[in-house]
Amino acid sequence: MDEQKIWNRTCKELVSEIIALGFPEELGYAAAKYLGSPRAMERMISYLKYVKPKKAEMVADEMLAIRSEIDAWKEKKASEQANAAYNEMLNNGLGTEE
Repeated sequence: MDEQKIWNRTCKELVSEIIALGFPEELGYAAAKYLGSPRAMERMISYLKYVKPKKAEMVADEMLAIRSEIDAWKEKKASEQANAAYNEMLNNGLGTEE
């Protein structure tokens, strides 16, 4: 299955869970857009199924927390890659020496 189909399927499931809890459909689409990836949306769906939040603020808080964790992970990975490249340069030089 291609990525767009997976995203659309997961988005529909997220919106469905949001509606089932009594929140407006628009909140589901906004959450899907903000979270961005099917994996992040799946985390949100799990939260909705097990916690069953009563307030939209709780949904928004969890959405922000998930996105924050993802952004922190991406930043950590980018930092690790930059550090590895820097260490490689220190160990092997710039490759311009003869």
